Amino acid sequence: MTRNAKELRILVADDHELMRRGIRGLLHAQRGWTVVGEAANGKEAVEKVRKLTPSLAILDIEMPELDGLETTRRIREEAPNTQILILTMHGSGQMVRRVLEAGAHGYVMKSDLPRQLVRAVKDVARGKLFLAPSVSEVVLEEFLKAGKESSRTQESKANLTPRQLQIVRLLAEGKGNKEIGVELGITTRTVESHRAKIMLKLGLHSLTELVHYAIRNKIVSPFEP
Repeated sequence: MTRNAKELRILVADDHELMRRGIRGLLHAQRGWTVVGEAANGKEAVEKVRKLTPSLAILDIEMPELDGLETTRRIREEAPNTQILILTMHGSGQMVRRVLEAGAHGYVMKSDLPRQLVRAVKDVARGKLFLAPSVSEVVLEEFLKAGKESSRTQESKANLTPRQLQIVRLLAEGKGNKEIGVELGITTRTVESHRAKIMLKLGLHSLTELVHYAIRNKIVSPFEP
């Protein structure tokens, strides 16, 4: 879903009050951005997203009650229109894959926070994927290494219909079947049928593999060029 980044309702979840205060200060400096709620743990974050329906949730990956990954999964199930940006101190490709697989739309290193948070929020609010520049190279290297396309997959790309390419892009951007159906004017069941055919045609077995495929084939970009 594309959203005007100038008008945002944001939830901030981190178990450290000083971190929440710093994030709030960075966000309030942007016109039209409002922090509508804060949470000190994952369970509270899910409850407040349900109650406040923010445009975007910024989640620390390490929180009590529920960690950022499980919190992301629950928010994606209960509030699919809320975009999710994960904050972490870990820059491994494996962690990025876990974050994307959970359904998050962005990944920011806490060490990059003052320089990258505003840009990350803008990108995620516009429906783009955002990866911290400090981990982009290692992530892309692992994507390419882990996901070298077979000749079958290369041939299959050319055989994807325009509608299937649309669905690949939307899935890779973190959107759920229902969201895609609404955006494209088709039923959720039709989206599910397209998705199953796409996975079979490309020889893929998970959403993470689909995201990797979309990045390698420049259907989506994990960060600004």
